[in-house]
Amino acid sequence: MADHVINEAKRCLNCKKPMCRTGCPINTPIPQMIHEFLNGGITEAGKMVFENNPLSIICSLVCDHEAQCEGHCIRGIKESPVHISSIENYISSNYFDKMEIVRDPLKNKKAAVIGSGPAGITIATILAKRGYDVTVFESRENIGGVLRYGIPEFRLPKSILDNYRKKLYKLGVRFRPNTTIGGAISVDDLFRDGYLAVFIGTGVWRPNSLNIKGESLGNVHFAIDYLVNPDSYDLGEKVAIIGAGNSAMDVARTALRKGAREVTVYTHSEKVRASVREVEYAQIDGVNFEYCKSPVELTDKGPIFADIIINEDGEKMVQAG
Repeated sequence: MADHVINEAKRCLNCKKPMCRTGCPINTPIPQMIHEFLNGGITEAGKMVFENNPLSIICSLVCDHEAQCEGHCIRGIKESPVHISSIENYISSNYFDKMEIVRDPLKNKKAAVIGSGPAGITIATILAKRGYDVTVFESRENIGGVLRYGIPEFRLPKSILDNYRKKLYKLGVRFRPNTTIGGAISVDDLFRDGYLAVFIGTGVWRPNSLNIKGESLGNVHFAIDYLVNPDSYDLGEKVAIIGAGNSAMDVARTALRKGAREVTVYTHSEKVRASVREVEYAQIDGVNFEYCKSPVELTDKGPIFADIIINEDGEKMVQAG
């Protein structure tokens, strides 16, 4: 792993106008990170990316690098781009294990963070580091939000999230698990009890409906619900997945790991929305793909599809299956 990371880092051209950084939604200082790393400053490189993004170690594993940093790498025009995700993960993992976050003098001002997903963890880290007294309210028993309950272990080890909690504890952050704001405690109660600021980062847990007949049947499940706790589901040996984004890949690969023997992903177009890398992993795991299929009804025996015909002008026509 170390040899691969070093070799990839040496491929960086250290561009005057780093397009990789332009492609990163949070403007990670990628060339500077790689420069520090190659010059023996792995700790400095880790500190640099952590201060820019407290979730750097997580982003190095789950971001869509092909469409972002690596997708903008100049190397990628004529050859494979620099594998930035591997470099960032190596640096971030090394730094995260040993980092000690220095806290600013206490301000004696309280802030509440509702939700402990990626946004909540980030805000709690920043505010605590700046000396605020932070309490995180989480409706579930563990922190992480979609990182814990929406991304499988094989993509994001839960031990990383457990370590984040330990780091936040050391920063003085308090946690109230199994606590839903809006139940026994309201936002007004938070202000009453002296919180000067409230950050709401509860995420979007409502699944998208297909608005077709059969969605309430017992053999139909939403991906976002399934990924919370796959062990509570009995999908059977044959599984059909409608939609082909990264979440669909997560469900497909998880289902195979939980006993399904045949998993097929159906998409309405000629392409899939998931990243190329995630599709390749799914294919390696044995996931099948069916293209140009539009679901018209869900039944006890499975989904019924109509075929989508794309003519020479790129126009789509639905043909009953």
